[in-house]
Amino acid sequence: MPATTAVNLQTTLGRLTLPNPIMVASGTFGYAREMQSIVNLDRLGGILPKTITAEPRIGNAPWRTVETSAGLLNAIGLDNDGVEAFIEHHLPYLATLAAPIVVSVAGRTVEDFTQLATRIGECDGVAAIELNLSCPNVSGGVDFGTNAESCQRVVASARAATKVPILAKLTPNVTSISDIARGAADGGADAVCLTNTVLGMAVDWRKRRPILGNGMGGLSGPAIKPIALRCVHQVRRAVQIPIIGIGGIASLDDVMQFLITGASAVQIGTANYYDPTLSMRLVDELPSALAELGATTIAEIVGTLET
Repeated sequence: MPATTAVNLQTTLGRLTLPNPIMVASGTFGYAREMQSIVNLDRLGGILPKTITAEPRIGNAPWRTVETSAGLLNAIGLDNDGVEAFIEHHLPYLATLAAPIVVSVAGRTVEDFTQLATRIGECDGVAAIELNLSCPNVSGGVDFGTNAESCQRVVASARAATKVPILAKLTPNVTSISDIARGAADGGADAVCLTNTVLGMAVDWRKRRPILGNGMGGLSGPAIKPIALRCVHQVRRAVQIPIIGIGGIASLDDVMQFLITGASAVQIGTANYYDPTLSMRLVDELPSALAELGATTIAEIVGTLET
């Protein structure tokens, strides 16, 4: 059977259905308009614009990024113009795209997340909301992602505030990510996103100072893929809700590893910086990989890892 006609790439994440499992991660794809000349945005499985907060944020002092031997450290600090500017200036364009738009939001309190979910949920063109419970680069950024009860509380409040599907993005910087995922599931999350960046730092030994202005930042890229895969594997055993895999994905093999391990979709992050057309190639290559396994749908291979 020709793979291009026999394979259905559609995948389901609770109440959210994507045309294919290849999404682009928040913070690595701008507001999508920046990529329109080199990426066919309508073919993506989902687009996550830069995380927004209730009020504008100027972010952290420089340096904000530094390359490592196998990845990227960033301490941007959620630099953004706030929710109202996003709704006025960016969402009208995003709403014209065929790809589902998942809006990433972050807050310091339960009330922040609830108000953002309410406001974004009122807007046309929003397919889902991702709760960024795991940013290591701002004060309080991981508070809700490191305690299961707090995670459950913020997810439940956001879920009650809107009919839009809710995704919970979790941090790997915890003792038991399975416990946090259970909290998200109990709070009513449609899916969990695993994972955000791993806390790290870089040092200038001559100046005897950290290189990042924030001191520490989030490590992403190939270095964290084994950690992210481990998190997907553990959470797959702990909860029934779907998983979105994130962390060091840069090839078709990486995508397939996450799907087999238990993710129903993936987000491409750091690779967008150095290979911005990767997402398009992955969409093109997926049918053949599924056919190689004798599968015609994504669901047939999700979580089929033999252990």
